[in-house]
Amino acid sequence: MAWIYLLLAGLFEVVWAIGLKYTEGFTRLWPTVGTLAAMAVSIVLLAMAVKTLPIGTAYAIWTGIGAVGAVVLGIMLFGDPATLPRLLCVALIVVGIVGLKLTAS
Repeated sequence: MAWIYLLLAGLFEVVWAIGLKYTEGFTRLWPTVGTLAAMAVSIVLLAMAVKTLPIGTAYAIWTGIGAVGAVVLGIMLFGDPATLPRLLCVALIVVGIVGLKLTAS
């Protein structure tokens, strides 16, 4: 169950990371409320996951999911550059996430 919590925590991290863009510096009420709610849910789910998972593994995977999701959605929603070097770096993050999952005790 901890891995499911961690996956969901990472997905909510993506939501709040992308939500930051829509808050326009926390000047727009509803995007700000949604972003803060996603932050809270993400942290609570991470806390639930680290009850049984190693903190280093869980934190690295949580931030990795957030980073990969933010890059992918940044490309899709905001026209961020999708250059080969950027995509290769994202692929390295994915490899790291998979490696940590496979070697977690």
